[in-house]
Amino acid sequence: MIVVTGATGNVGRELAGLLAAAGEQMTAVSRNAADLPHNVRHVQADLADPATLRPAFDGAEALFLLVAGDDPHAVLATAAHAGVRRVVLLSSQGAGTRPDSYRHPAAFEQAVKDSGLEWTLLRPGGFASNAYAWAESVRARRTAAAPFGDVGLPVIDPADIAEVASAVLREPGHASRTYELTGPELLTPRERAAAIGQALGEPVRFVEQSRDEARAQMLHLMPEPVADATLAILGAPTPAEQRISPDVERVLGRAPRTFATWAARNLAAFR
Repeated sequence: MIVVTGATGNVGRELAGLLAAAGEQMTAVSRNAADLPHNVRHVQADLADPATLRPAFDGAEALFLLVAGDDPHAVLATAAHAGVRRVVLLSSQGAGTRPDSYRHPAAFEQAVKDSGLEWTLLRPGGFASNAYAWAESVRARRTAAAPFGDVGLPVIDPADIAEVASAVLREPGHASRTYELTGPELLTPRERAAAIGQALGEPVRFVEQSRDEARAQMLHLMPEPVADATLAILGAPTPAEQRISPDVERVLGRAPRTFATWAARNLAAFR
């Protein structure tokens, strides 16, 4: 059996659907009630409270783990005690490129490596679905605001992350591997806004924010060090952060989806 934590998120929901469609026995875990396929067992539990995870882990062999909560060692010990043998961690590109700033995912990665379980690390870059932050302004005013409008990054479709996770959880040959997950091309925020406009059939005007404006917005969503590190990636990415990784294609045998494909598939959010 496979346990999927974060089963209501952008990646976890997609992964739960893929595993269910493949006929895998699985348990979906989330803090709140979830609308999931009828054949998926759901357990409400919180990664911040490892004791609540015991019913979910009972009988499980593999675990898809989010970076959430503050005690990954306790989560992994609970999993191992229940018989889990493999863990796939959804980490972050920043754990590799800026570990001093992304200490939380870096700490989870180290805990996974120290757990004694068979492990695989997934390090995605920016998510295409971060464009949902534009949904309201695109619907209301056909505008999209972001800083560093002409700096390109290879954002990845969460559906590709979920497909990689599904393959890694179900197939042999991925132990002790770290996969960097990116999209197939460098796209700037200005180009991503234009792609949404093209999907809508109407232009979307890009509004460039200052760094301070973007930072103030981010501080409502994330701790200050993470906001500053994220702005550094958005504004002055390293070569590693702009590298288009071959790992999605290595695992899935196909190129990752483009941002335009993501936008077309999720167009309802922007209409």
